[in-house]
Amino acid sequence: MGYISEDLFHFQASLEQAGGSLQEFIRDHYVSKWISDTLYSAMAVRTTMVAAIHNFLADEGLFNLERVQMSPVTDPLAHDVEHTPTVNYKGMPYVTTHSMIYSKFLACFNPRIKGIFVDSPNIRLEIESPLRQQRGKYLIDFSQIDVEIRRNRNIDFETYKHESEKVRKILAEDFEKAFDFFERMIIAAVTRIVEKNEDDLKALGVALEVPKQPFPRLRFDEIVKKFGKREAEAKAGETVSTPFFWVYGLLRENYDLIYPYILPDGSKIPLHSFSSDMIYNYDICAKSLLRDTNTCMPALEILSGAIREWLYEPIIERLIDNRIIRERPVFEGGRLINIQALEGYGPFLTAVAMKDKDGNPHFPETFGGGIGVERTLYAILRGAKINKIDDLTCFGKNPDSYPIYLF
Repeated sequence: MGYISEDLFHFQASLEQAGGSLQEFIRDHYVSKWISDTLYSAMAVRTTMVAAIHNFLADEGLFNLERVQMSPVTDPLAHDVEHTPTVNYKGMPYVTTHSMIYSKFLACFNPRIKGIFVDSPNIRLEIESPLRQQRGKYLIDFSQIDVEIRRNRNIDFETYKHESEKVRKILAEDFEKAFDFFERMIIAAVTRIVEKNEDDLKALGVALEVPKQPFPRLRFDEIVKKFGKREAEAKAGETVSTPFFWVYGLLRENYDLIYPYILPDGSKIPLHSFSSDMIYNYDICAKSLLRDTNTCMPALEILSGAIREWLYEPIIERLIDNRIIRERPVFEGGRLINIQALEGYGPFLTAVAMKDKDGNPHFPETFGGGIGVERTLYAILRGAKINKIDDLTCFGKNPDSYPIYLF
């Protein structure tokens, strides 16, 4: 606590040197927001949206999972974060949660479970804008509703390697199931917001239309070729008339399925040589509609997900090739020989390798996704009153906003 008080002392001194005060800073950046009509309406929409999504997921037969906020291992992520905070407890270091991706997989071991959902904590110490610009959309501490659903296809490694047409057919079917599931989830949430929060939408100067299935689908490598990688999703959003659309086939996380990855002879397709039709993941993007001008703001990604890697061999090779672990696990009886070389992944990979009494793996075949709560609200509400993601959060910690966070 001494370090905290020292930093606060220097922060207050810098405010006074600039002719201000701590009280003025808190009033201008916190209290004025807390008492504003803008935050009131945004919180009303948030409450409706989260409740509607939770109700939809429960009605679909998914079970609610407890939050995992620290663990020996967390999502390594494909994008830059400054570092992963660590908590030491009882002599063991635990990392804080980037996302609950590995916990979701393990929670689906029970074959009786259709799937799970959780209001997942996410701490991602995003690097602030290198140009010192306000990017508007980032938080280092945010909420995500995570979903994972069992596929139960019973495809073993031999089938994976030698019956590619059969596997692709099954994956195509399950891809459609994922699209349908998350479209219906979005429709349920938007329908409820439109029914309950019309006055709040008017106060925020935006309109919201209930989307219809199917949402437009855009293939990632095609929009990158057309618009460039940096603004592919935002630019692609200008080509569709609907407020929600898909982008699919993004080379991203190690657990998002690439098929095939391991070939029949045991060799692997070289990294970064994959086309979008081999990558079974997806984003939902959304854009807000300004009520007065009937124009749309640029689209933002609000949900990311995929069919997941489910077989031990590809899971290990993806972790190796993405430089997340240095070597393959070596088991001898019930002992993991090289547990020290696997960082925090030893327990997780031990569970991945385990089989039931019939020799079948416990690790489940799943698809899933995570929808950012604040990111979704920002995507559908920004414009007239909401300019950056801080505007719709009580305690939003935007890396581009303040040098220090007071609450």
